[in-house]
This record gives sequence, structure tokens and C-alpha cells, in this order.
Amino acid sequence: MERILITGAGGQLGSELSNALAAKYGNEAIIATDINEKAGEKFDYCTFEILDVLDKERLESLVEQYKVTQVYHLAAILSAVGEKNPLFTWKLNMDSLLNVLELGRMKKINKIYWPSSIAVFGKNTPVDNTPQDCVMDPTTVYGISKLAGERWCAYYFEKYGVDVRSLRYPGLIGYKSAAGGGTTDYAVDIFRAAIDGEEFECFLDKDMYLPMMYMPDAIKATLDLMDAPKEDITIRSSYNVSAISFSPKDIYKVLLKYYPDFKIKYNPDFRQEIAASWPDSIDDTRARLDWDWQHDYDLEKMAKDILSHLAPNK
Repeated sequence: MERILITGAGGQLGSELSNALAAKYGNEAIIATDINEKAGEKFDYCTFEILDVLDKERLESLVEQYKVTQVYHLAAILSAVGEKNPLFTWKLNMDSLLNVLELGRMKKINKIYWPSSIAVFGKNTPVDNTPQDCVMDPTTVYGISKLAGERWCAYYFEKYGVDVRSLRYPGLIGYKSAAGGGTTDYAVDIFRAAIDGEEFECFLDKDMYLPMMYMPDAIKATLDLMDAPKEDITIRSSYNVSAISFSPKDIYKVLLKYYPDFKIKYNPDFRQEIAASWPDSIDDTRARLDWDWQHDYDLEKMAKDILSHLAPNK
């Protein structure tokens, strides 16, 4: 029986991925963890434990206690928040990954999932259809930590045979929980502003194109990758994965179809500079060839689905 421990389970991705894993493997198979005790309110359907991912002994103890077979290591400080405290961001993002990889090296777990990001790319990366292998010169500590993490994942696979798998997520858009401080978070917050009848202040330029993905596609990609036969996984750093690319102006135009009086103003801040160092679109041919990745949602379909689920704040 699989026993799956998720770190950072209370976050935007973790909340939905934990649910999907519970649906797949059963509630009893899931051990959701987070440093925030209040996050436990989301996990009445499975086991919840408080965990600081920098506490290596506590992590190892939970793995042994619950006979964990897989770890989904999602805990991290994201791009925009990370720039406010770069040294701690590096420490948390890197040391926690090494804690998990060491458990794989010691054969205490069988399989590891760790998310990377388009933040690994930089100003000298090809902007259009960014290839799997190219120049990567990240400009944020988050991106630097993700690039270093990719190399550690490949190292632990090549040197110790650790079955670690990873995706370079684009901006993730969901409606079930709050965004976590990333540069692409405007694409989450803009829906709430439109529904609540508020003018939206966008921290990116109107023509700032970025690769994006709706959360159901992100969950699907993650599960598909983890289900793929080990021999089909040819990338042990992190796979490019893509779905849609759009700008703030594009998503605003779609929302106008539903809310004709919706207003937006553009006030680019430090996140604009971060976004400008990232690609416009991603080439994910390797993922589509190796494990048959296919996305389901375009911008119109995503917007329709989000708006069908959200209600105005009272």
C-alpha cells in the first residue's frame, strides 16, 4: 500500500494535490503536513501533522512512523516573497529538498516529487517556445534555488538511483485557495476582483505574456508524471510543461465578456522585472513524448470554469 507524505500541503498547490492523491489512493494513505497549524482545518479527511521541513529529524520520524513510500515535497518560499528575505529563502528551499533527497538515498522512501518552476530561466533564455535544455540564468533567489534543486535531483538519481521526478511549473491558477506570493498571482486575484465588482490593480504590464496553467491541468501533469514507468522518465532534473500563455490584457478581455463594467489599472512593481526575465511560452515536447502529457484547458475554458465555481464575497 502506498503511503504518501505531502509537505507544504496547506498551500495553493498542496491543498488540491492532497485531495487528488486522496481520491486516487484513499484518505488513509495521505499524510498532509504544514508548518502552519491552522492548515490542519483543510485536512479533516486524512492524517495531518505539523512539520517544519528544516527539521530533518522530525521529517524522518514521520516517514518511519507512517511507513511513507512517497514524498511530495511542495514546501517552498515563492518568487515575490522570496526577494524580501533571500538568505532564508535559499536556506528553506535548498535544505528542505536535501532533507528529502537524503531519505531517498537511505532507501527510506521509494519515490519523490519536487516542483521546479519557469523561474529557473532568465534574461538570456530564449523567450519563445523555451526549449528543455537552454541557457538558464535566474534573477531571483527562488529561481536560483530551483535551478540548484534541479541539479541536486539529477545528482541523487545519477549517483544513488533515487527516483525523484519534477516539473517546471508555469504560473498556476486556481480558485480553491489563496495564492502563495508568486509573480503570476495576478491571474488568480483578478477573478476575485471581477466577481466582487472591484477595480483590479495589476502589478504587471498589460502586455506581459507568461506561460500559465490551470490547476486541474497541473494536478493531472503531476499525477501523470508520477504514474509513468521509471524507464520512460528521461529527464531527472525537471521537465518543461506547458498549457497556455497570455497577458493581463488577454485575461481582462475575457472577463469583460462576463463583467462588462469591470475596470483594471496597471501599476507595475518589482514583480514586473521578475516576470520580464521569464519566457513567453514553453516547449514541452519531451513531456509529451515521454509520458504523453496533454493539457485540457485554454484561457476561455479556464475562465468559464473558475467563474462557475466562485461566488462574490459577502
